[in-house]
Amino acid sequence: MSQEITAKLLYSLPEQTGTGKNGQWVKQDFIVETEDQYPKKICMSAWGDLVSTFKAFAPGTRLKINFRVESREYNGRWYTDVRPWRVTVDGSAPSSTPMDNTPVAAGAMSDPMSGSSGEADDLPF
Repeated sequence: MSQEITAKLLYSLPEQTGTGKNGQWVKQDFIVETEDQYPKKICMSAWGDLVSTFKAFAPGTRLKINFRVESREYNGRWYTDVRPWRVTVDGSAPSSTPMDNTPVAAGAMSDPMSGSSGEADDLPF
C-alpha cells in the first residue's frame, strides 16, 4: 500500500552506511512535519539513491512524498519504517492558511450588533 503526503522538511539525521550480503548500503533518516491543523512530525528512512535526493532539498522546503509503511519482526520485537519511494517539491500553494493559536486582543474583533466592520475609517466622528 502506497500513500502520499505533503510535508515540510525540518532536518536530517546523520547518514548511516555499511556492508551487507548484497554489498554497500546507505541509509539516512529525515524528519518532516505535516501542515495540518495539528502538525505531526514523521521520521522517514531513505535508502540508497533516495538519500541524495533528500539531501538536495533545504530545510523548510514543502515536499510531496510517496511512501510505504513497513514493519518487520526481529527477536520478538516489531520495528516500523516509513520508507519514501518518490520525493518531489510541492509546487502547489496551500489550499488554506492554517489557523494559529494566538489569542485575539480585546476589541480587535468587530461587534456584529454595532454595524462596524472593525476597520478604522477616516471620519472624525
